Amino acid sequence: MRGTNVTVIDYGVGNLLSVQRGLEHCGAKVTITADSNEILASNKVVLPGVGAFGNAMNALEMLGLVTVLREIAYRQTPLLGICLGMQLLMMESEEFGITPGLGLIPGRVIPVPVETISGELQKIPHIGWSALYPSIVLNDWNGTLLQENRPGEAAYFVHSFMAVPFASEDRIADCIYGGHQIPAVIGRNNIVGCQFHPEKSGEVGLKILRRFCLD
Repeated sequence: MRGTNVTVIDYGVGNLLSVQRGLEHCGAKVTITADSNEILASNKVVLPGVGAFGNAMNALEMLGLVTVLREIAYRQTPLLGICLGMQLLMMESEEFGITPGLGLIPGRVIPVPVETISGELQKIPHIGWSALYPSIVLNDWNGTLLQENRPGEAAYFVHSFMAVPFASEDRIADCIYGGHQIPAVIGRNNIVGCQFHPEKSGEVGLKILRRFCLD
């Protein structure tokens, strides 16, 4: 694992420094860039992101990175989306109207429910630590990005919208907020997304980043 080359995409809407430090703590050699050729030559790619879906897609379009990311998926290069970066993997988002996404994992970005399952108002955005559990179709996390993690370990979330894959098998882990199951980790082939911030989730998140650097 030590010395793994990881490229973090810089498109102006990500927490680049904290992601870089988290990956470097796991032994990766990190390059931060928006250069298409550098990204396409990468062994592993991270797409971070904070803010609004539409602004992020516009930034990727302006930099010519939408086609680059789709090429990354076609080449089977490992790609990790973090927070908004996970949502961008979807086909479209409902945030501020319908906005097309990268379309790398079939699914849609929808609002986190404003009410609990019992009908009480709950705080939006969902901010704080929430426990992770295998999705309903998984018995465990063997062979996934969470292989070194245990069900019930908590990660740090900050989000108002959630990425919901159409196929249940693309959901690796969920968290519970207001009684609702929220997709926390999704994945298909070489593409994985974390709704939470692994770089801000202590040892729980570092285990995930180490696994990404290892695979």
